[in-house]
Amino acid sequence: MRYLSTRGNPSSTADSPGPSFSQILLAGLAPDGGLYVPETYPRVTVAELAQWRTLSYAELACAVLGKFIDDIPLADLRRLVGRAYTAEVFGNGRRDGQARDIAPLRWLERPDAARGEAGLAILELSNGPTLAFKDMAMQLLGHLFEYVLAIKGEEITILGATSGDTGSSAEYALRGKQGVHVFMLSPHERMSAFQRAQMYSLHDANIHNIAVRGMFDDAQDIVKAVFKDQAFKARYRIGAVNSINWARVAAQVVYYFKGYFAATDSDRQQVAFAVPSGNFGNICAGHIARMMGLPIGRLVLATNENDVLDEFFRSGVYRPRSAAETRTTSSPSMDISKASNFERFVFDLVGRDPAVVRRLWAAVDAGGSFDLSGTPFLARLPDFGFVSGKSTHADRLLTIRQTYEKYGLMIDTHTADGLKVAAQWRTPEMPMVVLETALAAKFEETIVEAIGCQPVRPPGLQGIEDLPQRVEVVDVSVETVKRLIAQRVDAMSVKDK
Repeated sequence: MRYLSTRGNPSSTADSPGPSFSQILLAGLAPDGGLYVPETYPRVTVAELAQWRTLSYAELACAVLGKFIDDIPLADLRRLVGRAYTAEVFGNGRRDGQARDIAPLRWLERPDAARGEAGLAILELSNGPTLAFKDMAMQLLGHLFEYVLAIKGEEITILGATSGDTGSSAEYALRGKQGVHVFMLSPHERMSAFQRAQMYSLHDANIHNIAVRGMFDDAQDIVKAVFKDQAFKARYRIGAVNSINWARVAAQVVYYFKGYFAATDSDRQQVAFAVPSGNFGNICAGHIARMMGLPIGRLVLATNENDVLDEFFRSGVYRPRSAAETRTTSSPSMDISKASNFERFVFDLVGRDPAVVRRLWAAVDAGGSFDLSGTPFLARLPDFGFVSGKSTHADRLLTIRQTYEKYGLMIDTHTADGLKVAAQWRTPEMPMVVLETALAAKFEETIVEAIGCQPVRPPGLQGIEDLPQRVEVVDVSVETVKRLIAQRVDAMSVKDK
């Protein structure tokens, strides 16, 4: 399996093959500013679907990821996956503190053929160490980084941006890892107190938190600017854990297969997945699973008040908002204007033509927009199974309250956005599975506003906001961030000698 950039040459050649999985794992963003994707999506056969249905999560992850990884021996991949997906790692339990099946499906309304009801379910993805779905991929990435770096005898400086959950998930997965330095940018005072505490209370020597006086898009733009400085990137071996890193997206593909098998009785059935979407990485993984042959009938994209993606799927216009236009909401992990992974989907939508992607993103990178309405590209959109909708603060309060009263289930604000939009697109033909984003405990203020009581926190996380915090607050400046990276990595290198 070889990879190419969404902005680069359409294929590799015998004389110049594309990079391998291990190479792009460490590289993150492509040198031309594009995102890495497989040269072709591997297809899953009918026989493989039948074989995979009974696998454990770790076994399923090995089978799915084995389609994308051919430069790590299967025995080693199986060992790495086995370390990542254990009951101990994903044992926070939803509400009882007990270890459970990894990514279990919880039916809110069971299928009832006699009544013509296909069912409504939540795929529980937030039982990991940071109580967010990001753990599902990040725990594996930590082991992959350590494995590849040990073989190469190298170190890496991870640079990422977070709107809330990626940062803590990455830091918990990479804390103490040999040869890995982590610099995580976040928007100053735009995350929940719990989210900030999860990140800033870590005092591991290889973890560095930087709060940017701006919005998530400012932090993400800084990350991309650093990656484009090839000399700096090479000197400090800059890598990524954001979903611009293909390995993150590939690992997320796995739970679509898990959710599909749990929601169906046979491989002939179709399933709809509703996905709260900010940076488009989570639902992009569903798109890839569908391209591989998983019978996904519909991908329901849910946004909050920052509805850039919903606007595109309704109109064909992709218009990222300015900092002044981007709203601070009660589902802050989706307070994103420029969705990095959207480029991967558009690459497929325009027939994998990198010249078109370069032209479209030249406009976006210059602060503009693009309009595909009236083009043959937008006419192909129904072929990809996407529909969309948005949710507001009032919507999520109502959804949280109704879900608690009707099903006895306390959900977080982002999952509420997913459930709200899912309700618009439910049909009797296929089950609707909503991907859980996080546990309600991460957003206590809004939960209390919705239902008048506080969510129960898993053991060990009470009072996390009172722990000492370590974070550097900076202005929106690429040079300031580069200077901090250089100072701290150089200091650590001297200390290690």
